[in-house]
Amino acid sequence: MQEQEEILRSLPCEEQFTAGLGSIDIRDAKHSIHCLNIIGQIEGHYMLPADNKTTKYEHIIPTLVSVEQDMGIEGLLIILNTVGGDVEAGLAIAELISGMSKPTVSLVVGGGHSIGVPLAVSAKRSFIVRSATMTIHPVRMNGLVPGIPQTLSYFEKMQDRIVRFVTDNSGISEQRFRELIMATGQLVMDVGSVVEGQQAVDEGIIDRLGGLSQAVEELYRMIEDGQSS
Repeated sequence: MQEQEEILRSLPCEEQFTAGLGSIDIRDAKHSIHCLNIIGQIEGHYMLPADNKTTKYEHIIPTLVSVEQDMGIEGLLIILNTVGGDVEAGLAIAELISGMSKPTVSLVVGGGHSIGVPLAVSAKRSFIVRSATMTIHPVRMNGLVPGIPQTLSYFEKMQDRIVRFVTDNSGISEQRFRELIMATGQLVMDVGSVVEGQQAVDEGIIDRLGGLSQAVEELYRMIEDGQSS
């Protein structure tokens, strides 16, 4: 709560709030940037219960298109605190962010779990606060699924898509990332790894350890350098 209050206090007074979408355009500042929050659970093709904190992909996708096309916005700051969610929706958002021409910086606070990992590395620069964690585990599906080879093949192909995206957009190797996915002894009744802030940097998943001021400063630097890749 204190960290969130500090973030809010650091924002300029002149802001344009995008109602209900958890994003703001910051115009009265050194550079005009868009701040996008991806929080809670990524909601995909099926609606989640009303008491779930969600980020809806049908809101995020047009927002990203708008940011890419808006000549008045110079860069994108993505604040991540997600517990995962719909894998295909999350991966779709990550692909759109990675394909943007404008400078993009992500900041993981709290957690960047499951599909939050591809979302974190999709930006051109990624940061994580020291207290944040990233939970890395295999693709899972809730509910009844057919117990046939085709189901296992589908899971494997989906996992390959995620691994390929993460390794293409970060400094971790495919072998090491798969080791973290299949690690035992960290998660109760599951396989996978819980990676804290500094370890995420050491593993090559996230670029740097830092907070809001460092992330904004890097975004400004990229804008001033004309860096889009």
